[in-house]
Amino acid sequence: MNPRRVVATGTFDILHPGHLFYLEESKKLGDELWVIVARDTNVKHKPRPIIPEEHRLRMVAGLKTVDHAVLGDKKDMFRPIEEIHPDIITIGFNQMFDEAKLAEQLGARNLNPRIVRIGKYADGDLCSSRLVVQRIIDKRSHDPHHPQ
Repeated sequence: MNPRRVVATGTFDILHPGHLFYLEESKKLGDELWVIVARDTNVKHKPRPIIPEEHRLRMVAGLKTVDHAVLGDKKDMFRPIEEIHPDIITIGFNQMFDEAKLAEQLGARNLNPRIVRIGKYADGDLCSSRLVVQRIIDKRSHDPHHPQ
């Protein structure tokens, strides 16, 4: 029997507990977790990543819960999905995908994975790369022991 493949996607700029929660919950839905890491040039809905794509890919690939990690395609976000052919695609709680529209776009390519939105990590104070960066800026700019 073929393993049930789950695909999770994201930028994964600065890894934090929210990312780990998203990936662990995604893995629970199948046998293999494939993660597609966004290319630097494809991140347009928020500030560009701080960490280069090759480094983000390596960090994600090194997580115990991840079976396979790949970079997204520079021109066609569905190409890796066609190659992986997942049974399930998971979406993070704050990812800006419309599930119905995504299902329609996938269906047009003869792909029919179940789409599952993963909830928010309960301790969400530092579960956003943006919030982690802001915390660093705030703490470093007010720390008398840290040279400016």
